[in-house]
Amino acid sequence: MLNDRSSPLSLLETRRSGKPRELAGPGPTAEEMKQILTIAARTPDHGTLTPWRFVIVADDQRDALSALLLDALAEDNPEATAAHREKEVNFAHYAGQLVVLVSAPTPDHKIPVWEQELSSGAAGMNLLLAAEALGYVAGWVTGWRAYSERVRAAFCEPGEKIAGFIFIGHPERQLEDRERPALEKIARPWRPPTP
Repeated sequence: MLNDRSSPLSLLETRRSGKPRELAGPGPTAEEMKQILTIAARTPDHGTLTPWRFVIVADDQRDALSALLLDALAEDNPEATAAHREKEVNFAHYAGQLVVLVSAPTPDHKIPVWEQELSSGAAGMNLLLAAEALGYVAGWVTGWRAYSERVRAAFCEPGEKIAGFIFIGHPERQLEDRERPALEKIARPWRPPTP
């Protein structure tokens, strides 16, 4: 079900992220997820290294994710309150499809790790755009979980990092656009250095 936007430019001009905690299900079907991930993989990839992976967390795995997050929270923040623990249980059970984007660079390669990490970010952006084009809303978040060694080890091989948790669903309410930077603040003509 393609979004009702009249052109690709219209989709790009109006795309917005949704807050994962405000998404509702259902998420994409298995066939739609295949399409979303196929599009996400069509990203700039200098050296064709595929320096990223997508880890799909199924609905019936959310309790296991919750347990993982609670264990990691206890390690990372022994002073965590009941409210902190409840937040992690809620996070693990947000509606929609959860995709964990993993940055998986090839070290000691002629393609710098930085370029490989940029490719991972581009894959994430393609995923957001593909979800939007199919009529969904996606939210990409990181937070302490993405940097927790316990959580990282559950999703990544050595040398890999979690680039983000991406939830795909439908908005529970009308999305509000945020203020965008003025073009003159983020774009300028190049001035060659004077000799």
